[in-house]
Amino acid sequence: MSESVAQDKPLIHVDNLAVQFPVSKGIVHAVKGISFDLMRGQTLGLVGESGCGKSTTARALIGLQKAHSGHIYYHETDYTQANKRRWRDLRRLVQLVFQDPYASLNPRMCVGDIIAEPLRNYGIGSPATRQARIKELLTLVGLDPHVARRFPHEFSGGQRQRIGIARALALEPEVLICDEPVSALDVSVQAQIINLLMSLRQQLNLTLVIIAHDLAVVRHLADKLAVMYLGTIVEYGSSQDIFSNPQHPYTQSLLNTIPSGDPKSKERLLTRDLIQGEASSHEEHQAGCPFAPRCPVASESCTQRPVLATTQDGGHEIACWHPQRQHG
Repeated sequence: MSESVAQDKPLIHVDNLAVQFPVSKGIVHAVKGISFDLMRGQTLGLVGESGCGKSTTARALIGLQKAHSGHIYYHETDYTQANKRRWRDLRRLVQLVFQDPYASLNPRMCVGDIIAEPLRNYGIGSPATRQARIKELLTLVGLDPHVARRFPHEFSGGQRQRIGIARALALEPEVLICDEPVSALDVSVQAQIINLLMSLRQQLNLTLVIIAHDLAVVRHLADKLAVMYLGTIVEYGSSQDIFSNPQHPYTQSLLNTIPSGDPKSKERLLTRDLIQGEASSHEEHQAGCPFAPRCPVASESCTQRPVLATTQDGGHEIACWHPQRQHG
């Protein structure tokens, strides 16, 4: 296959992915038949409230959570039913940056050993070449190579997240899945990590999946955006289209929560209706639109579940019977 043809095909193709968890009272439908494509070099933002299925999707993409149904393709190869060995081979190309930099680093290991662990696990390089790689990675994420002998408790939260990113990059992956990479950090540090990810994407030609509940985090990072609600994708398309013209009431409500530096915009924000109530349980069987119980424009037609369909202007896809160009 020529390089030009390969670039036209998705690096990641998710087709009707569903993930379920058995519980004492029944089954939790954490992800309910979602589909999306991600091209090489793109960044996909998976956004939504806590519990909408974002992290479960991320874990399924890397084989840490088994899919109940559907398909996950990398380079047109289906890994849904892959064995542990095939997933292990794939994880050299797909790495995960965890949400909590305090819990994701072994406190008994020094930074150099933490970063070198993936290399040792895959038998890559000699001790000398691993040490050189450690220094290279620390420099890449903006840390002094001399900190390699220090331990995680000696670093700030932002520095620990840089160490986690360095570890994820050790095997030279082509895909980096970042699960809420800045939510556990101080606001002053969040922008630094976001800028680092943007720089690494360009420098290393990375393909990124950014999981976030805060749309402000993905606004300048994501090329594509998938807005999730109760395990489903309710709006999907280019980040520019969705931010400039959100049409699902849930997406509009999420965007209304983004603070603005303009006092007049802030004032307008306070007068808008935000999402009322809480999301229903994943265990509840709901035949219609999952957002209907909280939707300000719900009608009788919402008792039937909508499917993703292209908007009238062709900008992106939306699962809603009553798309709203301006809501509130």
